[in-house]
Amino acid sequence: MVKSVGRAGEGADATADPSAEVLAEAAAMFGLLASPPRLHIVWALAQGESDVSGLAERVGGALPAVSQHLSKLKLAGLVRSRREGRRVVYLVDNPDVVAVVRLLFRQLAARPGHEPPARLRHIGA
Repeated sequence: MVKSVGRAGEGADATADPSAEVLAEAAAMFGLLASPPRLHIVWALAQGESDVSGLAERVGGALPAVSQHLSKLKLAGLVRSRREGRRVVYLVDNPDVVAVVRLLFRQLAARPGHEPPARLRHIGA
């Protein structure tokens, strides 16, 4: 009998193929993170919570564009927000995704003689 792969600690068989549902969810998450601005936003929020103005300044994006990216990340369950008075603060809501992003950046940066392409330098690779 083949078990579908679930989250760590849920009794999933690590050698079994993932279920179609898990593959689709993973592909959707990777697709969402395939956008450099959204990846940069997740990276920035992994360092600490921020409001949209702070994120726009940090990632070098226009406020409306960063706001739209945050909406997509929020709908996907990667980030969440909370109110502090009139200010909305965003934070990462999925520590597993942060771990994957950090691992990828760490692996890319650890390559011998690695100089990231100019298009990736701005996201911390």
